[in-house]
Amino acid sequence: MTLVRTAPHALIVDDDDGIRSVVDIALGLVGGFDVTEATSGEEALRLLEDHRFDVIVLDVMMPGLDGPSTLSQIRETLNGASVPVVFLTAKAQPHERRALEALGVRGVIVKPFDPLSLADDLRSLTDID
Repeated sequence: MTLVRTAPHALIVDDDDGIRSVVDIALGLVGGFDVTEATSGEEALRLLEDHRFDVIVLDVMMPGLDGPSTLSQIRETLNGASVPVVFLTAKAQPHERRALEALGVRGVIVKPFDPLSLADDLRSLTDID
């Protein structure tokens, strides 16, 4: 019996088109992930109704539902309850990072990030092969 490995499926949630594009390229082309993009927390929640993801990369500061509010609602959905979430943020101060990590995410990646190491960083934070 041969096991077929499929690419891990990542949901990228960010209101910035440029950041989403860089993350998509970093994870999809460089890192071998299957990537789905959402432009808002609300869109991410709609996607979680019908899709399962291996990891969610979630921007902290967005209009409408911000990252922490989106995370709270993700945890209440059937398809999001156990998915590892990594925050993506420009908030680099140690006390800000600690506050974000205290929300139960697997990690915090600070913008600007190295696109060439993003997939490896995400894998190490989430135990995804």
